[in-house]
Amino acid sequence: MYSVRHCAVAVTAFGTLLTTLSGCGSDGSGPVDAEGAQGPRHPVVSAIPATDPTRIPGVGDRLHRWIPRNSSQVVAVYGKGEDSPDSTVVLYMKEGPEWRPVARWAGHNGRNGWTTDHHSGDERSPVGVFGLSDAGGVLDDPGSMLPYDQDEYAYAPTIDTEAYEHVFDYVIAIDYNRLPGTPPHDPTRPDGDDKGGGVWLHPDHGDGTAACVSVPRGAMKFLLRTLDPARHPVMVMGDKEALRA
Repeated sequence: MYSVRHCAVAVTAFGTLLTTLSGCGSDGSGPVDAEGAQGPRHPVVSAIPATDPTRIPGVGDRLHRWIPRNSSQVVAVYGKGEDSPDSTVVLYMKEGPEWRPVARWAGHNGRNGWTTDHHSGDERSPVGVFGLSDAGGVLDDPGSMLPYDQDEYAYAPTIDTEAYEHVFDYVIAIDYNRLPGTPPHDPTRPDGDDKGGGVWLHPDHGDGTAACVSVPRGAMKFLLRTLDPARHPVMVMGDKEALRA
């Protein structure tokens, strides 16, 4: 179990590299989704210098210490700013002592940005390093390596608009204030209901979230088929200033 200590981050990587990025720096020509689509350079990622290949780019000493030593998959979420809902999500895989970027996507986080002291209803995503241990969704298992809980009622969207119709087709639980090893919809909140919960990685609906992180639908299927419990995947997430602290 990965506990929350104010700030934490996690990322995942697997298989053959899909990009020739050096660290997180790029000329913008690499793939932005795991299906091989091309896209424009994202300023958050391209601004992160590639220095020590044994470190996740843009992550300072404090958060880096919280990445478990036995983790070889990290999903890093680089928030554009403390109060911004926009982010870039990068999947890293460890090859020997070095972290290699596998794929990156434009994404979203809490509509009010980020916080190191998340509370229910603040509409900010928690900063930190969190485990990625369980998955589920409305749709059948697409080949997830994580334990997968299919339930069309438990994951039914709570907002009845077209944009949100498929928002929980696939979800990966972010281990913030939850019990790893339980379905993502499990209501248990070890730190109390006021600290919020139900923070998931899920398909993007085009704007900020209540606290979750969202990525393109193709990215979700790729991550579900890639994140391997044996590699102890984690998510490192926060605005770029908090990540560097």
